[in-house]
Amino acid sequence: MGRKVEELVETFTQALVDENAAVFAGAGLSVSSGFVNWRELMRSIADELGLDVDREYDLIALAQYHYNERGGRHRINQLLIREFTKDAQITENHTILANLPIRTFWTTNYDDLIEKSLSQAGKTPDVKITAANLAINKPRSDAIVYKMHGDISQPESAVITKDDYEAYNEKRQLFSTGLQGDLVSKTFLFLGLSFNDPNLDYLLSRIRVLLGENRRDHYSLMRKVHRSDFHTKEEYVYANTKQELQVRDLQRYGIIGVLVNDYSDYTEILRKVDKRYRRTSIFVSGSAETYEPWSRGEAHSSIEKMSAKFIQRGYRVVSGFGYGIGSSVINGALTQLRSMNSGKIDDRILLKPFPQYSPSQKTLQEHWTNYRKNIIPLAGIAIFIFGNKKADSGEIIDADGVFEEFKIAVERGLVVVPIGATGYVSAKLH
Repeated sequence: MGRKVEELVETFTQALVDENAAVFAGAGLSVSSGFVNWRELMRSIADELGLDVDREYDLIALAQYHYNERGGRHRINQLLIREFTKDAQITENHTILANLPIRTFWTTNYDDLIEKSLSQAGKTPDVKITAANLAINKPRSDAIVYKMHGDISQPESAVITKDDYEAYNEKRQLFSTGLQGDLVSKTFLFLGLSFNDPNLDYLLSRIRVLLGENRRDHYSLMRKVHRSDFHTKEEYVYANTKQELQVRDLQRYGIIGVLVNDYSDYTEILRKVDKRYRRTSIFVSGSAETYEPWSRGEAHSSIEKMSAKFIQRGYRVVSGFGYGIGSSVINGALTQLRSMNSGKIDDRILLKPFPQYSPSQKTLQEHWTNYRKNIIPLAGIAIFIFGNKKADSGEIIDADGVFEEFKIAVERGLVVVPIGATGYVSAKLH
């Protein structure tokens, strides 16, 4: 996909690690969910006015014309309710974004797919629909979703006509202020946005004037226009020229436009981001009843040094606290963090001890399998050491759980590194 995509993946992954990544989602993110795009939504409105929606570029004005002719927005509200209360499905794009450590989402969409995907990922979203919502914070939320143009649950107050846009700063000025602050302090990934929104255009202009050359870089994924999108070749050539000019113009605001062939390319790029981010975390698998031919002291010292080196190199350590090795993994990581005067220990060590009894009718082994399937994908690299346990007979045998963790890691696409020198399961895997 080229240099720009690699640059996007690298920069946004670092923003995720630094906890200052944000997403701004436009209509293009939800098209594959089953929702119509804005132009298709307005097609019947245009027909009622005797206009051709395919020849209209100012759809906000089109909505205003309809409001003027009908003396109200009931028909538009009904369209919103009908189209955005369909049983649309959460896409892979939504799922990837929801599982990444993104705490700030902005959207001009009326649908609730972002908040649904966050809930599905086990997170608590704090949804801001009105200015009054901004003054109230949901306790222990994992992400804030700013609905810049309203929500389908309140179609009567959705931003859709020229009147709404002109009154935006009066009724929703706090949203403008909040977005302006986030654009200054966070790295944004814009998805499926046309950049024809007058509110966003105004905010970007203000930031450019205020910050000059000191602005933060952002990225935008944009679908290329195609010949098949237009009735004539002349229309396509015109639209293609305009899009190229728009991409270059976005650079004035610090937004690097990345053109892709189709909306499906969004998914491929988000997968790259997800994969790159997870490779900043290392899962340590293993168990040890015995460390032969190593001594216990040699084994613990080596594990601690290995874990410390991971922290020193900037990785996060993920551990299920395997028997005989878990304490050394944690000790090594903690010692290194203390030597670096790092106060954010929770960000660098993720400890998920295995439960010792099953809280359901499942067997403990079944519960452990599910537990492994949840914890291993949190990392992108898996290290395997030792891998033995004591059988009921007292015999030292291979730890079947380490074999299972290796299988899950391979299935989930992790980089697997068995350290064969530690023997047992790790030697066999090597």
